[in-house]
Amino acid sequence: MSGRKTDFEERLTIIEELIKHDVNYNWAVEKYHISYQQVYGWYQKYRKSGNDPESLRDRRGKAKPEEKWLEVDRLKAENRLLRAQLEKQEMEIAFAKKLTEIRNREVEKDSGTKPSKN
Repeated sequence: MSGRKTDFEERLTIIEELIKHDVNYNWAVEKYHISYQQVYGWYQKYRKSGNDPESLRDRRGKAKPEEKWLEVDRLKAENRLLRAQLEKQEMEIAFAKKLTEIRNREVEKDSGTKPSKN
């Protein structure tokens, strides 16, 4: 059976029912029409988190709130910012060099090919 989309409330209900039925994954698959992998994954997350229901939330694409950042998270964010600034600065320098090179080429071309007035 293929999986289907579920929301947090439904996942929580499924896990609670799964536990009441002695963690019978096949029962949950048949009753809720979801895949075995989904039920198994949700239950594993639930157990690893110490039975915290928040572990069943879909947090893909959502950043951790800054007030919950660890020192490592702050340093990683600062590192990303500094790398981006450095890359921007390197691009600006490369652009300025290329612009100077093009202008010098145009000046040399103009000065070397002027027609004489004779």
